[in-house]
Amino acid sequence: MTSNNGIVHGTWEPDPAARWEDGFLSGNGHHGALVFGEPDAERVVVTHHTLVRPGGDDEHRRPPRLAAELPALQDSLLAGDHTAAEGFTDGRPLHWVRPFHPAFQVRLARPAADRNDYRRDVDFATGVVRATCAGWTSRVFVSRADDVIVQHVTSADGTLDVSLDHRLPGAPAHLGVGHGAVLTPEGALLSLRARYPDSDRAFTGVTLVAVTGGTTVLAAPGAHIEGARSVLLLTRVRRHTGELDVTAEGRALRDLPTDYDELLERHLALHRTAYQRVTLDLAADPAERALPGSELLKRPRSAALLERLFAAGRYHLLSAAGLLPPRLTGLWTGDWDTAWSGAFTNDANLNLQTASAAAGALPEVTEAHANLIHGQLPDWRDNARAVFGARGVVAPAHTDGESGHSYHFNREYPLHLWTAGADWLLKPLVDHDETHGTRDPRTASALTEVALFYEDFLTRTDDEGNLVVVPSYSPENRPANASWGTINAAMDLSAARHALLTAADYHPDTPDADRWRALAGRLPPHRVNADGALAEWAWPGLEDTYDHRHLSHLYGVWPLDEITPYDTPDLAAAAHRALELRGAENDSAHGHLHHALIAARLRDGDRVAHALGQVLDGDFFHASLMSAHYPNRHVYNADAAHTLPAVLIEMLVQSTPHRLVLLPAPPSALPAGRLTGVRTRFGAEVDLTWAPEGARAVLRPARTVRIEVRTSSGDAEPIDLVAGEDHVLSIGTW
Repeated sequence: MTSNNGIVHGTWEPDPAARWEDGFLSGNGHHGALVFGEPDAERVVVTHHTLVRPGGDDEHRRPPRLAAELPALQDSLLAGDHTAAEGFTDGRPLHWVRPFHPAFQVRLARPAADRNDYRRDVDFATGVVRATCAGWTSRVFVSRADDVIVQHVTSADGTLDVSLDHRLPGAPAHLGVGHGAVLTPEGALLSLRARYPDSDRAFTGVTLVAVTGGTTVLAAPGAHIEGARSVLLLTRVRRHTGELDVTAEGRALRDLPTDYDELLERHLALHRTAYQRVTLDLAADPAERALPGSELLKRPRSAALLERLFAAGRYHLLSAAGLLPPRLTGLWTGDWDTAWSGAFTNDANLNLQTASAAAGALPEVTEAHANLIHGQLPDWRDNARAVFGARGVVAPAHTDGESGHSYHFNREYPLHLWTAGADWLLKPLVDHDETHGTRDPRTASALTEVALFYEDFLTRTDDEGNLVVVPSYSPENRPANASWGTINAAMDLSAARHALLTAADYHPDTPDADRWRALAGRLPPHRVNADGALAEWAWPGLEDTYDHRHLSHLYGVWPLDEITPYDTPDLAAAAHRALELRGAENDSAHGHLHHALIAARLRDGDRVAHALGQVLDGDFFHASLMSAHYPNRHVYNADAAHTLPAVLIEMLVQSTPHRLVLLPAPPSALPAGRLTGVRTRFGAEVDLTWAPEGARAVLRPARTVRIEVRTSSGDAEPIDLVAGEDHVLSIGTW
């Protein structure tokens, strides 16, 4: 495993992974590989972002046509009917989005070996998963350069059986499976085709077996190899309609190099460069850094554990993002019955998982996020027209990665009423533009469409002449005294304001900009309730429900800059009170870490540490360092793994286009450390070193800008940064 200044950039285990959940992971954002199994029976589960199971009535996978009924609903809600939105549907039952599933497993069977020498590890800087035992070595990585799963096996006797096996938990009984195997000059070409039940769609996997030395014979449904010095496997999977030309797929694999080191070098130029941009050193105990991951997880207060989880989170996030951003399970699953369809859950989880992309210098993740959005904008337009009779776009709360239509809703989850989604999902793209000093025309165009939606949708006013967001929905909560679909959810107000003002900023010299700014100025302010907390609904009479996993109403604090301790201290105090009152409901990992991100923005280090501790103490991480949704490793889920790096960065460095905040919320348990390579939204790279006696930050600006610096003292210091000139800041005791 790669080591940098003593930091371990990987993890290892002395025992095999009997469960796929404990398998080590590799991925390139398209293909995923999940490696587990016994020494004599290794398995590599193959996944791909496009593998979602078809089926069901396509008419139910369209947004409900409700626009004609919208005025009557608005009248009823404004008149005080708190349950009116429950009937605002087309009567369909709840339809989940199409579920994500694995393709198959590549099985490697070898003679029984002595397990005493067994070790497996994953190197985060290279993406290589390795296992060794009694004279053999197996290495697996997924190439970012060649989009192929690479397996390389060496052994003393060179005996190996290779096969492709679709039999994974939950696989449909009537999956139409066919195998193919032919000898080639390299060794053999294996294929597996699986047709979905009652569908013309299928997926096909092809593995080239390149053998050095020895003999290869076909042994249905795979190949038997003897006396080989090494075996290289190259695997791809494709989802398709009708037939796939396996010969052409095999030819494409045969065109790739069959030298493992050459394939790895091509991959490292992309993967290692991205992974190493940001590092975190918490001055951990070297003895703890050397522990296997499963042992380190038993020390939840260990600095070495946080270092490794930070590194693992960056690795897994980068590996899961490419064609699309990470799903609820990242890019991996070993079971066809993935929880919540293994979907992209847009109303919280996706943005939480990708929260470190801009500051953590992973533009690859942001580009994957952009791929999802821009590929679905036509469907978002359909949502706006069908449900609201409006121009522009409305994002769905759930998607399988193919369809952006809003069709997953019912009485308890009226997700088709959520209008804040487009702004929420576009915010990471805006952060990226600010960080890099660019204005992506695709982002500018999408923001225009969001603004057009609000022009058409925001037509109702209250008694004071303020615009009213009606219907309104705060994912996935409801008032204590009303139904889910209501009026003026705080998230909707923040999103509408932000979208209109940001669209105006992207088009500053147009008549549209003036109109959008004026519309934003007519939205009502946030409301502070009788408990002194920022209310989740800014409408008289609606009472808050505090014990809930979502914190949508604090969107203005994180990730927006609408509410800050520096610019809006009274609202920040109300937001802090709302955070104090918020319960954890069912202990979802995303709820705890969302809480931590907001607490960091509000400069509450103790609350950040407590929320982080709930996850570290709750047994949320598998031996693979991929996480679970609930405590005690219940339900495989990437939320905690991918969000944790963002929490650690936000504790230490925060930025806006004109502000840098250093050490806003560092926990007392981490008295010293070094964070390098963090990017800021004013275009500078920051290296931060801190210790009890003080801190030092080195800023490397890519553009000339004046900013203010905030530290633990709370005072603002203006500084001028000049592109290309380092600027050093020294901070006293923090």
